[in-house]
Amino acid sequence: MTKKTYYVTPRSDGDWNVKREGAARPSVVAPTQRAAEQQAKTYLRQNPGGGEVRIQGLDHRFRDSDTIGRRDPNPPRDTRH
Repeated sequence: MTKKTYYVTPRSDGDWNVKREGAARPSVVAPTQRAAEQQAKTYLRQNPGGGEVRIQGLDHRFRDSDTIGRRDPNPPRDTRH
């Protein structure tokens, strides 16, 4: 799977968009920036390829980004070491 990028951006009404790169409409609208960020990270954790969350502040400048790694399809069975 390819890596995806989700953007968390402010709206003029005070809510926050979670929008996948290249999408015409937001995936979800959240009441707070934290809720939008958590939703974007949840989407990426469900994606086997992982991806990145880019977060804008109220001044529309990117203030943070977070990379979510892909899940290991074959996790180790040895849990003692």
